[in-house]
Formats: sequence, structure tokens, C-alpha cells
Amino acid sequence: MQGNEQRRREAMKNLERELGRRDRAEKAKPLGVVVTTLAILVALVGGIWFLTTMGDDEDDLTASETETTSPELTPLAMARAEALPDTVTCEYPAGGGEAAKDVSPPPTDDIATTGTVTVTLKTNSGDVPMELDRSMSPCAVNAIEHLAKEGYYDDTVCHRMTTGGLNVLQCGDPTGSGAGGPGFTFADEYPADESEPTDSVIYPEGSIAMANSGPDTNGSQFFLNYGPGQLQPNYSILGTMTPGGLDVVKGISEKGIEGGQTDGKPAEEVRIESATVS
Repeated sequence: MQGNEQRRREAMKNLERELGRRDRAEKAKPLGVVVTTLAILVALVGGIWFLTTMGDDEDDLTASETETTSPELTPLAMARAEALPDTVTCEYPAGGGEAAKDVSPPPTDDIATTGTVTVTLKTNSGDVPMELDRSMSPCAVNAIEHLAKEGYYDDTVCHRMTTGGLNVLQCGDPTGSGAGGPGFTFADEYPADESEPTDSVIYPEGSIAMANSGPDTNGSQFFLNYGPGQLQPNYSILGTMTPGGLDVVKGISEKGIEGGQTDGKPAEEVRIESATVS
């Protein structure tokens, strides 16, 4: 059996190696989802640090006993606790740097909060229909619908994929760098406007949400959950993929990430040839 000191050194060495890799990756992937990934990593390794510094008696804890000490995360409800008014006013102030593609701001007045809109991503791996739900994040849905109609997403790549606790494919940046946006921003919506920011939740498999780099920094980037994703409730829910669309994204995930990493570009390029609204 390894000694506590040896296990502690090995855990710290693995942490330092992973933190160094993620620090380099962050330079190309600055969105808040990356920061959350790092936070989850530190929390997990923190658990290893705790276990490897306990006495020998505690080393013999069973898996079931250790699991009971971890709080069970709540799956995110795919509906608001209280319905919004029939229409809302949205604001899209200039921000987030220069637009990656020429695009006009979305409409702002009398934005509907009921019904759905389908945006279909035609990719080189297959079609991914997205059912966007106005009742949860109407201003975000309005922005995505507007950008799709103006051809903003046409001929762009999904620049990032993660595995493990996140399980997302991230798209929506015409530059492919992870830093591009439409030249405007907008406020966070559901679940951020109904949740405590410190309460992590599970974003369900098949769900779609806005990526951001901090509070109220939404732009054009979004992520597709091909599996359950552990995140703080800071990312506005857009809706869900159809079962067929989810299958396409799962197929993409099975091809892995460039270099065998857990966070980076998909091993095979994922290109959105067009995004259509119906």
C-alpha cells in the first residue's frame, strides 16, 4: 500500500500538470465554461488531497461510504418557476469586442415569451435541429434566431469540445478561436435569474445553453450538452436538441478531442454549413 506522503506527492504532481495544461488552453478558450471546468477540476483534486492526507484508518473507507459525503446535485428544471409576461423588452448594447461577422442588433421590443422556434444546424456530420424555448430565455432565443437568419453561423466551426463533468460541444464563433462574438451582449436569463450563483446543478443531456465569459456577457456562442453537464446555473438555457440532433452530437463526441485531451478542438472538424430557422 502506498504511503500517505507518496500519494500526496503524486496527487499534487498530477494537479500541477493539469493546471499547467489548462492554463495554456484558456488562452485560446477564454469563455466562462472553461473557468467552470477548471473549478470542477480543482474541487475533484481537492477531494484527492483530503483522502491522501487522512490517517490509515480512514484509507479503508468503502466507495459507498465516501459517496455519502458528497452532496447530490440537482438536475436543472427545464422550465421557470413562474411564467414571464407575454412579452418582454430586450437590450443588446454594444460590447464584447468587434463583431466577428457583420450583423445588425436583434429587435428589442415586444419579444414573445411563449412558443418555440426551430434552428437547424446543417453540419458536415449531420443535421442538428435545436428546439429553442422562448419561455425560459426569450432574449437569448431572440438573439440566436436573429443571428441565424442573418447567416452569422453559416460556414463556421464548433471550436471546442469537453468530456468528463461537462460533456459539451461549443459553437457560435465565426473566428473559431473561442473569443469571437457579434459585437453586442445581453443579460443572463434562466436559470441565472432564479438561482443562487453558488449552487451547482446538472444541465441535462440534450440541453442547449449560452456560453459566456462572466455575468451578462452573452453574445453568439452556445453549447450543446451531449451528456449531463455539471455547472453553476450561470448559463442561459435556450432549449433542447431533437433526439436525432442529439444522436449526431453524440457521434461527434465519440470521435474524441484533438490530441486525446479532455478539453479542446474536436478530433475531426465540425463545420456548420448553414443555420436555418423554421
